Amino acid sequence: MMHVLSVLALLGSGTVAGVLFAVALSTVPALAAMSPDRYVYTHTLLGRNWDPTMPIIVLGTTLLDIVLAVQASAPTARSLIIGAAVCLAGVSVVSHLRNVPINKRVHRTDPEAIPSGWQDPRPLWRRWHLLRTALAMVALAANSIAVTLLF
Repeated sequence: MMHVLSVLALLGSGTVAGVLFAVALSTVPALAAMSPDRYVYTHTLLGRNWDPTMPIIVLGTTLLDIVLAVQASAPTARSLIIGAAVCLAGVSVVSHLRNVPINKRVHRTDPEAIPSGWQDPRPLWRRWHLLRTALAMVALAANSIAVTLLF
């Protein structure tokens, strides 16, 4: 059972870290280069599949880490897994309290009628995204080291 949980935790944390890293490396710079109207239109399109999927993967992997930590017998591995769970919970908190509210504001904006004085959310969204990306990368590293210690 520990082997299966370990593989699933690595798969989940690797997926979260990989997706967030890819967005930071490619999508964020592309969106930053767009005019506001193109940005709003494209951002709305991009969020359609991420929004329902990523919370399930992040929270599911956090739960897997908690179960794995409870069952881990090695104290160092347990501590690393708990750290990974905390980092993934941090990804969820940053996403839900910072990035998602910005996303909702962008999605409510009509790309063909950008209001005068529109405050561009891209720099703030990017900062929060980089924080959650760093948390996801630390979670992946912690899970990876923990799994090597378990077996």
